[in-house]
Amino acid sequence: MSFYENHILPHFINCACGTKPIQRQREKVVPQAAGTVLEIGVGTGLNLPHYDASRVDKLYALDPSERSWELAGKRAKSLEFEVEFIGLPGEEIPLPDSCVDTVLVTYSLCTIPDPVAALTGMRRVLRDGGTLLFAEHGLAPDESVQRWQERIDPLWSKVAGGCHLNRDIPVLLRTGGFAPQQVDTMYLPSTPRFAGFNYWGSAQKA
Repeated sequence: MSFYENHILPHFINCACGTKPIQRQREKVVPQAAGTVLEIGVGTGLNLPHYDASRVDKLYALDPSERSWELAGKRAKSLEFEVEFIGLPGEEIPLPDSCVDTVLVTYSLCTIPDPVAALTGMRRVLRDGGTLLFAEHGLAPDESVQRWQERIDPLWSKVAGGCHLNRDIPVLLRTGGFAPQQVDTMYLPSTPRFAGFNYWGSAQKA
């Protein structure tokens, strides 16, 4: 990894993804996780305080950046359930088939180089009847905003560690083998519209 990716980017993402509007989105989704949980793109652990410890047996925390996981620090140590960190990207899930009850992915499908491959892997490890929980930003419904997303995306992805502004989250979910059960959307307040259109909800195996 470059100096920027190892020492600057984790702090940038921690700040950008830790704003109050995004934290509110996490509060809506993360507490629903139950049983054995796989979190994709755990990063600096911004979701960790929002888990309901009474519902979670174990958490597999997957992220390619060990430096980001180091920054989780006290967030990880204070948890009341077992956590196993896996230092691999979202496309590489080294778990057996049908071994988790919940897969959680928040603000990571925008960055994973091959999100369909990652979702296919999530589907593989999810038990029948299990749930995929998600909260993501992506393609806006307004054409004027979409045009700005297209213009800004090439530069944005370079600065923001591969994050893309214009991924169509419901389409990705379906292409990866999931059937969305609930999808809510909104522009987040106090957030630039080109980066602020959010999708959140749940899905199951198609």
